[in-house]
Amino acid sequence: MIHLTVSMSHFPRRFAEISVGKSRALLDPDQALRAARHRLSDDAEFATAGIINMSALDLAAGAIRRDETVEIVLLLAFVGGYIDAYTWIVHGVMANAQTANLIFLWVYATAGDWTKAFHFVPPLLAFAAGIVIAAWLRRAAGERASAISTLLEILLLIAISILHNRLPDLAGTLGISFVAAMQTAIFTRVEGVVCSTVMITGNMRQAIEAVFLAAAGGAPLGTLRRSGIFFALCAVFGLGAALGAFATKAIPDLALGLPVVALLVVLLRCEASHQRAVQ
Repeated sequence: MIHLTVSMSHFPRRFAEISVGKSRALLDPDQALRAARHRLSDDAEFATAGIINMSALDLAAGAIRRDETVEIVLLLAFVGGYIDAYTWIVHGVMANAQTANLIFLWVYATAGDWTKAFHFVPPLLAFAAGIVIAAWLRRAAGERASAISTLLEILLLIAISILHNRLPDLAGTLGISFVAAMQTAIFTRVEGVVCSTVMITGNMRQAIEAVFLAAAGGAPLGTLRRSGIFFALCAVFGLGAALGAFATKAIPDLALGLPVVALLVVLLRCEASHQRAVQ
């Protein structure tokens, strides 16, 4: 603690008495002000370091949200790749990659093939609707939004698999794009870092950047681990796409069963975390 007192009775000009701990010194006002500023700066740095250390301890102690753990995000990446392969093979559109749908729309539109161009409009609209519902759910349900959205995804995928033979285009292009939108809007981070479970472009960029930072030197602690997580997200997304393509061709009527099982695991893990928090 810094104490500044000014004495005018014993000195010909103003002097400030500064004390730090048990040490005392007589300084002129300018020197005292500089000393006080230096001391306050040191205290601020110490407090900031303490906050950072507390954050690191919280993460190490398991304070990471359950829906941001590596386990959950990898399962969701598997689902993302799987349903993208499914919708492409069955319906000729992308459930997750709306960039591709928009490109195909304008490619066919500029060629004058409006029938094929409009084929890519429903997934875009369904994706937009899913984003709106997910945003409302985050506001209304708070931390329960991840579990509720996962339950909705499971129910929708089951309904889509039932309606597959009766309303294939409607079920595929609208329902699955809606599911993908909710997933991408609700599950946006892994261990506090922004990621995607429905596409790999951003994940690949972060993985490669982290490797470069680690190789260049001076990278923060955990940089290589973060790179490994993002590379794993890319690999698992690809694995999901491969299994999705195989299952869609081999057992088309039951192909959506595997992502439903993966989402059930996600739901159970999210609910288990919530129950522990309540207790």
